[in-house]
Order: sequence, then C-alpha cells, then structure tokens
Amino acid sequence: MPRRSRTEMIEETRAKLLASARLAFATHGYAQTSMDDFTAEAGLTRGALYHHFGSKEGLLVAVINQIEEEVGARLQAVSDAAPTAWEGFRRRCRTYLELALEPEIRRIILQDARAIFGDVPQAAQSVGIDAIEVALEALIAEGTVAPIHAGVMARMIYGAVTEASFWIAEPDGNQKTRLAKALKGMDRLLNGLLDH
Repeated sequence: MPRRSRTEMIEETRAKLLASARLAFATHGYAQTSMDDFTAEAGLTRGALYHHFGSKEGLLVAVINQIEEEVGARLQAVSDAAPTAWEGFRRRCRTYLELALEPEIRRIILQDARAIFGDVPQAAQSVGIDAIEVALEALIAEGTVAPIHAGVMARMIYGAVTEASFWIAEPDGNQKTRLAKALKGMDRLLNGLLDH
C-alpha cells in the first residue's frame, strides 16, 4: 500500500472532523455538541480540532462554509435547469426558501449560525449577493427586469430571502405554514421587478 503524503493526511483529518462535526451539529445543535464526543467518534483528539480549526467556533464556520457551497451549487443547478433566465431566477429564490425546511440547514445555518454569529458569516453572504446581482444584471440587459441598480437590488432581495428563511426555520413546528406564506410573498416581490 502506497504511503500517503502529509497533505493527504491533513486533508483526511480535516474531512473527518468536518463530517463528524456536521453530523453532531445537525443532530444535537452547536451548543449541545461535545467536542470530545465528536472528535472521539472521528477517531481523533480535541488537539486535532484546535490544530486544524482553532476552536469549536472555527469548526462551525468551516461546516457553514461547506454547507453554503453545496447550497450555492444546488441553487445554480435549479436556475440552470429552468426554461428561461427569469424562471431560473425565480426558482433560485424560491428554492432558497424551501431549503429552510431541511433539518441540517435549518439547524446549522438558520438557527445556530444566527445564535452564535448574529447572522450567516460575511463570506457566505457575499457569494449569495454576487449570484443574485449577476442574475439581475443579465435580466436587466435582456429587458425582462426594469432598469434598476443591480447591486442594491441584489442586497435587498438577499436580505428578504435570508430573513424569510430565518423566520421559516423558527423551531415551533409551523415551518410549512410559514414557507407557504413566504413563497407567496416572494412571488409578489419578484413580480415587482418585471419590466411591464
């Protein structure tokens, strides 16, 4: 069996910690997750966590970034599969709201990230805003969306979508009812952008 390089071992350790923490955070929540439990489950030590992520909070940021990257890919796939650019944009916004029902996203991104950091980390926000801005610029250029400052509108839509997602994810058992209301509101909001 070939010997693994140091880089491969480092990546393997990071991947194990991320997978173990992600499962623990999704299952028990950040505050109730014991570092000793999930590091032991991964066959590693608390020292490995500190070495690779600096702290439990640093590990949470890495898990959030991993999930946000996956969410971005999912949203892009939904958008790309739509028959028109407008429908792709609309579906992208609606899908983001629907993701608030997924237990892992609801717990880690929409509940714990907000409780720990006050919001989703800035880097993840920037990626989401940039994607919306690019889509809006294309829709304005093709004449579907009325001329408007795409950067400002991207921030406004991102804020509306994320705040609605936080609201949908509230842990009281009414998530599906709130999602239906949010989807209706999102359609009304987005329709206001159209160049009639």
